[in-house]
Amino acid sequence: MAEVDRTAVIDETPISPVREPSHVRQNSLEKHLQHRPDPKELRDRHILLDTNAAPALQAAAHELERQKVTDSLKKGLEKRPQREDLVERNILPSSTAAPSIQGPARELEKHMRADSLNEKISHRPKPEDLIKDGILTEDPTEIPSEEEKKREDEAERLYEERIEEEYAKREGGA
Repeated sequence: MAEVDRTAVIDETPISPVREPSHVRQNSLEKHLQHRPDPKELRDRHILLDTNAAPALQAAAHELERQKVTDSLKKGLEKRPQREDLVERNILPSSTAAPSIQGPARELEKHMRADSLNEKISHRPKPEDLIKDGILTEDPTEIPSEEEKKREDEAERLYEERIEEEYAKREGGA
């Protein structure tokens, strides 16, 4: 039998991963420690708790804070008015329809009310008919005549004069 050179066929690479020399790794750690964020920055980013308590008590302090907030919310919910009260005070709509339908329903209601008012206004009697029936004494849509304007202006001027006289009396006597 002929001997075969087995050294060429055998793989002699190590099974464990190849590691860098320890001094390179140590330098890497030093670099990371140099760029490490300071505690204030960690508190600002909510990584460290912002407390003066001992580390052993920080978890308990955090839990107490959460419990305090929970109790406050429970008290607020207990004081919350019932739905019927809010509907009665017109804070909530009385509709039991889905919220996605309530908006369009309000719009439809608004337009229906506008249509109803327009319909009633179109059948309203004219001012001449109301004057004839004795309900109105004069037409409110009528433009005042020149003589009426002069009387109103004269009355306004007289009023202003009398007010000025009254002010003068009060200032002089005071």
